[in-house]
Amino acid sequence: MKKLTLSAEEGVIREAKRVARRNRTSVSAMFGRFVRSLAGPGKAVDDIPPDSIAARVTGILSLPKGKTPRDVLSEALMEKYGVKK
Repeated sequence: MKKLTLSAEEGVIREAKRVARRNRTSVSAMFGRFVRSLAGPGKAVDDIPPDSIAARVTGILSLPKGKTPRDVLSEALMEKYGVKK
């Protein structure tokens, strides 16, 4: 992952940090989701609850084709706890 430095008004930075903290994510992850949402249909992550694990890791991994974040999380939890389908 590459590092990017941005400049913004002090109030905007405070607000970004507050929003990120409220959603238990980082400003970087929040910015990444925002940019992807501007990319157009199929790129937005608006359907992922902001307080979910999937939202916090968005941009870190790629989902298998045809799988939703909920599918991947469910499968991981089932595997972790030995639950059969």
